[in-house]
Amino acid sequence: MPYEQQLASKDARVREQLQGVAPNLEWLTPQASAEANFRNKAKLVVGGRTGLVSLGILDRQRRGIDLTGCELQEQPILAVLPSIAAWINEAGLTPYSVRERQGELKHVLLTVSPAGEFAMRLVLRSEGQLGRIRRALPQLLAAVPGLRVVSVNLQPEHKAVIEGAEETVLTDTRLLPMPLGAVTLQLGPRSFFQTNTQVTRALYARASEWIVDAVPAAMWDLYCGVGGFALHAAAAVLEAGSAAPDIVGVEVSDEAVASARAAAAAAGVDARFVAADAVQMQQLGEQVPDLVLVNPPRRGIGELAQWLEESGAARIVYSSCNPTTLARDIEAMPSMRAVRAQLFDMFPHTEHAEVLVELVRQ
Repeated sequence: MPYEQQLASKDARVREQLQGVAPNLEWLTPQASAEANFRNKAKLVVGGRTGLVSLGILDRQRRGIDLTGCELQEQPILAVLPSIAAWINEAGLTPYSVRERQGELKHVLLTVSPAGEFAMRLVLRSEGQLGRIRRALPQLLAAVPGLRVVSVNLQPEHKAVIEGAEETVLTDTRLLPMPLGAVTLQLGPRSFFQTNTQVTRALYARASEWIVDAVPAAMWDLYCGVGGFALHAAAAVLEAGSAAPDIVGVEVSDEAVASARAAAAAAGVDARFVAADAVQMQQLGEQVPDLVLVNPPRRGIGELAQWLEESGAARIVYSSCNPTTLARDIEAMPSMRAVRAQLFDMFPHTEHAEVLVELVRQ
């Protein structure tokens, strides 16, 4: 399907999904993506055999299919994947066989920044080949220019879960800088960041524009991750000549909160980031601000919607990767009126949609 048709179809479908709960929305022109080379991360299954690995996916017989030339990935990723595969072969790392439940190396996870720097994670079944990886690390760093962070993740279980709970960073540096214009975010090995840098920039810019329009004295950024929305909003407010709002970011991941704090310090932004579950925000004793931004996982905000409905917050900016749960959450906040929205095509060539909606109290 031609890309323009894909985007129009996705936009129409999302509008239809929200029509029942937000009938008078002002819909902005959808944010398009590049059609190829838009993914800033590669999540590759290791197949094949020792000395002759494949990086990609597995077929129905659990044999490796090489995807090192897949044009969904950004060009810098495509440029270094052959070197990474060669290094795995030379280091003698043993691919994990799903069919036989033997071997060690399960996945290679690679993220690239706009500056062309990389963070790479190797997912192993056990620590059996960790020493081999440590010894071969200098050769890897020499073979992949810009490789800034290398870590090993242990996933000992035989199930369809990419990573486990234990992470060992092998390099002196554990944070990958993600320069996005006015703000440079910092990604730890387990930090979440959107897959499409170009569209993410546009998403942050639009949310920041709406926040500047609202001139909030205080705002919360719930499910804040590494602080992308909060830090971009703070930078935009200052650029507009307004007083910086009192910003509190809340995220359940300790690593993400540490990354957000590091980025805020580097940017000179006076924002607080708290490691907590967003649904428990009402228990933290914070005064409810006039603006709340939420960027939840696919399940949506759930019970938090009822609390926000009763909280008195004047405005909500909701970034959703699941229009179905977005519609449910809007319906659970009847005193909030959705006034404008925009689709961001974070995931081209799929049915997935990222939607930003602004709601104001009636």
